[in-house]
Amino acid sequence: MHGEKPTYRRRILANTKIVRTSMARTSRLRMAIVGTLLMTLPAVPAHAASKEIIQIQTQVQQLVEMVQRLQSTVDSHFGQMENLVQQSTANVAQMSTALNAMQQKLNAQTDATNGKMDTVSGQVQTMNDSIDELKTRLGKLETQLQTLQSEMQTVQAQTAPQQPAALPGMPPGTGDSGQPGAAAVPGTSGDAANGATPTNPPSNAAGPATAAGPAAGPAAGLAAGPPAAAATSQAPPLRDTYLGGLRDFNAAHYEAAQSEFGDVARYYPNDNLAGNAEYYLGEIAFRQHDYKATIKYDNAVLSNFSGNVKAPAAQLRKGQALIMMGEREAGIREYRALIHRYPQSPESVQARSRLNGMGVRINPR
Repeated sequence: MHGEKPTYRRRILANTKIVRTSMARTSRLRMAIVGTLLMTLPAVPAHAASKEIIQIQTQVQQLVEMVQRLQSTVDSHFGQMENLVQQSTANVAQMSTALNAMQQKLNAQTDATNGKMDTVSGQVQTMNDSIDELKTRLGKLETQLQTLQSEMQTVQAQTAPQQPAALPGMPPGTGDSGQPGAAAVPGTSGDAANGATPTNPPSNAAGPATAAGPAAGPAAGLAAGPPAAAATSQAPPLRDTYLGGLRDFNAAHYEAAQSEFGDVARYYPNDNLAGNAEYYLGEIAFRQHDYKATIKYDNAVLSNFSGNVKAPAAQLRKGQALIMMGEREAGIREYRALIHRYPQSPESVQARSRLNGMGVRINPR
């Protein structure tokens, strides 16, 4: 009995597998039949459909094909546009690079031009200063020559022999004795000239006026002398002081130049050289980075000596000082005012170049 139980179980399992297999086959067959029916169902109404439905289906198919062709055309056109956009972007990038390179070159050229203009302006300024110095020296030489000529004339007048007028019937050059060359001495008679004692010796015959003359002269000189001497000792000579300051400025001895130019401006405020001195004081202050003092001295030149040859350079330097102090708009106004007031000056050319380098219009809107 125990040996038959495993065989029975095996049979049951085998039958179960057979049933399951048959059921699976049946389900597959059913699915195939259903699929066949589904495939054959549309064909049945197709034969029974009217001509209108067939036409509609045909038109729909044509529309589908047209949409497909349109889609392909749009895709091709979109691809072309995309390529064009990419090419345009590349061209714009190249143009931007080229423009940046050109801008850099222009900036470099502008800086170089500004530097050259500054150098040329400095050289022209030095030449003008040298010409002024030469003119001053020529003036001094002319004054010395005139003084020398006057002294020579005075000496000649003092050393020339004084001859009395000739008597009637006697040749010129004879004195009272009738002998040639025996000229009468002033204050003596003819007898005195021949060795006789003069009858009217030259004592104080001229009277009190003659005696008082030599005494009154020194007294008057002492009375009027000290104020004039004090004024002369306080005020240094104008041209010598100015030329000394110019030499010290060119030699970069700025402290000595400041003192000398300051004396010129202090003691001779109405002279044209005082305007030059004010300009050089401002130039020294600019080189020492004292921009407020630079503006003060340049304002003095522009307000008191607007017709001075240094006025355009003073206004240009004032604009530079304002920009260095961070007052950009005020500096631009000074450049424009310089171009308007002195359009033919070399400084106006520099002002135009600086405005262009800053990207600023020369004439405001």
